[in-house]
Amino acid sequence: MRFVAGLDGGGTKTAVTIADDQGRVVHSFTSGGMNYNGQDEDSVRQNLQEIVDTIASVCGGLDYCVQICIGAAGVSNPTVTSRLEATIRACGYHGDLLILGDQETALSGAHGRPYGIILIAGTGSICYGKNESGDVHRSGGYGHLIDDEGSGYSIGRDLISAVVRANDGRAPETVITEMVYRQLNMTKVAEMIGFVYDARTHKKDIAALAPILSEACLLGDQAALGIAHRSAASLFELVIPVAEKLSLQEGVLAMAGSVLLKNHFVKTALVDMLQEKYPKLQCITPKQDASIGAVLMALERLNRAI
Repeated sequence: MRFVAGLDGGGTKTAVTIADDQGRVVHSFTSGGMNYNGQDEDSVRQNLQEIVDTIASVCGGLDYCVQICIGAAGVSNPTVTSRLEATIRACGYHGDLLILGDQETALSGAHGRPYGIILIAGTGSICYGKNESGDVHRSGGYGHLIDDEGSGYSIGRDLISAVVRANDGRAPETVITEMVYRQLNMTKVAEMIGFVYDARTHKKDIAALAPILSEACLLGDQAALGIAHRSAASLFELVIPVAEKLSLQEGVLAMAGSVLLKNHFVKTALVDMLQEKYPKLQCITPKQDASIGAVLMALERLNRAI
């Protein structure tokens, strides 16, 4: 029996699905992230080794896994693909390997077909589309240092910013302050700033604060509601160029990632903006996740090779 594996490698975690060559899923699991743009080399290597070892165990040996497709965050950085491949090979896998942007595998899984639009707002944010003519376009996804507005990282950063602004008196007091302190187990701004600028703090640690936004919005906190609206507006900006350039204003948009799947306030505001501009654009929840999308692409590649 031959197997394929699909990896959805994000900044916070990696979802892995293993299927046989007939497309039947035999095992799914999660491991740590694999984004070189936001993680150190050693942690990525450790996570990939764990993934490869688990694939070997499930398949009865790595030789039986004939295709691995990785949809990875951070491949806009031209060095990431070669580093990922080198690490996978060093972990012992020598079969066929396909490395793509995670937006491509997410699109495949979300629609169950290779065309449509996918908007992802997880640790980072990106919009990607492909029309039936095969034309593609993307917007966003250039990393937390210069982009990723509307993402979990962006929201976490904005929550921290709300705390310091309120502390200074630049903005009214907000319930966000107590919530952030509680989650970080801190009591003052100086401690929080130490956490933010500590070299051991990664973007996923900032993004982990994002769920606070929903709780604060439910309480009617104005600072939180403002963050939610700005996040929705940033995500809306990502969709426009993709829909316009690919003539998919009347197509289907899948909304993925923890921000859009778990934050009602951001999602509702975004959908309202989209419906006002594109009344015939259909917004859906992804049919399947990006690791399944990677499996579908691995199977397609395997079948083409036969």
